[in-house]
Amino acid sequence: MRTLTEIITSAKGQSVRTAVACAGDWEVLEAILSAVSQGLVEPILYGDGEKISTILYELGTDPECFSIVSCPSDEEACRAACKACSEGGASILMKGFVDTKVILKAVLSEGLVEDGGLLSHVMTFGFSDRDKLLMVSDGGVVMFPGLYEKSVMIRNAKRLADALELSPFKVACLSAVEKVNPKLQSTIDGLALKEMSGKPGFEEIIIEGPISFDLAVSEEAARIKGYDSPVAGNADMLLVPDLEAGNILAKSMTYMAGGDSAGLVLGAKVPIVLVSRADSSRVKLNSIALAVLVAKKGEG
Repeated sequence: MRTLTEIITSAKGQSVRTAVACAGDWEVLEAILSAVSQGLVEPILYGDGEKISTILYELGTDPECFSIVSCPSDEEACRAACKACSEGGASILMKGFVDTKVILKAVLSEGLVEDGGLLSHVMTFGFSDRDKLLMVSDGGVVMFPGLYEKSVMIRNAKRLADALELSPFKVACLSAVEKVNPKLQSTIDGLALKEMSGKPGFEEIIIEGPISFDLAVSEEAARIKGYDSPVAGNADMLLVPDLEAGNILAKSMTYMAGGDSAGLVLGAKVPIVLVSRADSSRVKLNSIALAVLVAKKGEG
């Protein structure tokens, strides 16, 4: 799949049960209504029941048509939504209007993290002048990943790549330079990750590193610099050195490059829709559709 619109089209009619934590927000419910109208999900809405009902009325929808679970606090809404997922009552968890740390705390307390696993965030971008999707990880969860964490982040993202039918999955381990510098940890990690390509746990994954941003996304830059790699100019995912770099890069793609996007947390027992509270209902709909594809792939 090469566009976010194509993802939405592919997810139509799947009607995946989705637990929405802290659903009392206009943009969240607008995205949910759009997802329901296209047959993407069957939602369970957790949070302030009165507020949720009021917004649904304002959006022209009868609240009686929805499963609403009233909760006394954001923390309780998150715990209840996570519990539904852990008990098999929902196959997708969605963050509504609540701090990320609150819902992730509930994910941990309700045992949603896979055994020995690591949660990581992946943003998936589509651009009008680029004929393929581009992932960025991690700009939202893992603050200072070491080599092991980066290797798990790649494996987490591979699940998303499989849902998008990307094979081989091409990962660019970003650094400021493309040569190893013992004083620059991202270059050391990049080379170590490159050597994992194709090995057990990394089948059908081509990892390049260290590699600079321009070489990862521009075939012309790679040609000029004489950089030969199947990932150069054709990366499916940019693996960033740390959360700050990933967060800044992702928001730059949104606000400066006009990128359309979707955001998921992977590494849990269910895909987690997690985007900024400032993101539009369109971004939330994109993310729901992407989660649907990941959830359905996991059932296969």
